[in-house]
Amino acid sequence: MSSKKILYTLLLSVALIGFSSWGFLVHRTINQIAIYTLPEPLRSFFHKEKAYMVFNSVRPDLRRNTDKTEGSKHFIDLEKYGPNAVNEMPMDWGTAVKKYSEDTLKEYGWGPYNAIMQLNNLTKAFKSGNADSIYFYAADLAHYISDLHVPLHTTDNHDGQLTGQKGMHALWESTIPELTIQQYMLYNNHKATYIKDPATALWVDVRKAHALLPAMFAIEREVSIQFTPDTKYRTQMRYGKETKTYTKEFAEAYAKGLGQTINGQLIASANMVTDFWYTAWVNAGKPALATSRDLNTDLDLELKSFKSNALINDGLLISKKSKAED
Repeated sequence: MSSKKILYTLLLSVALIGFSSWGFLVHRTINQIAIYTLPEPLRSFFHKEKAYMVFNSVRPDLRRNTDKTEGSKHFIDLEKYGPNAVNEMPMDWGTAVKKYSEDTLKEYGWGPYNAIMQLNNLTKAFKSGNADSIYFYAADLAHYISDLHVPLHTTDNHDGQLTGQKGMHALWESTIPELTIQQYMLYNNHKATYIKDPATALWVDVRKAHALLPAMFAIEREVSIQFTPDTKYRTQMRYGKETKTYTKEFAEAYAKGLGQTINGQLIASANMVTDFWYTAWVNAGKPALATSRDLNTDLDLELKSFKSNALINDGLLISKKSKAED
């Protein structure tokens, strides 16, 4: 992808996506570190187009502005499907449609089923040998998987609006990471793993994300006791409209209360992205991939920095580079 196209994607996404999913920063970070835990030749294959994989990590969000069917692919409002839906939802799309109807699923969210469909699309792309298709579906798949690791993408109380905590969505997945990612542990020793039953594995992570919700809301209420309305919120103009958002001081206090929760979900996202990319390749028969591993000294440098958790300090995490460099 040319530098002009990359810059256009960057500017357009900043202007349009807002805080509809894992923030711009986190989606880009997830896609980059997911590459590092792949085995060869996949790692070199994806690293060769690292910029494309990183900058297109938010492409599904961009589609939400023109495609009315896109939005419900990113979440699942589990409460709408019954009191114990988190444990009782069918694993496969066909059974879910029979139980709830396709219209219902596409109204209340069908994120897990869509992710499996994208996995199948990536597998077909690997079989076809078309590199452009592989990169396209891999980037999209990564986005959907990552969104399902955001707890607020698993509930109808997706912005805290049902509990008087409106604004939680942007606070949790965008504001706090922007403030605290310098402190995150981005390295973990995960190795890409073949997943025999991807749907079951994905639902395990969806359940884990959903289980974080009670503490997330409770901690917000506990931290709020320390603030007045004037110190908890600030008013700003956003796209020509006056909006109320959390203050930096409140966000920092809430982040402290959450501990390593957001960091943990970021890593869980990246690990599952790695596993799904690898699984698609294996299911496609491990086709040969055009790589340039022997000449790629940049990858060696990045892997060393990644293992030392120094990507940010070394200026190698794309999502933290300055706009001028982008």
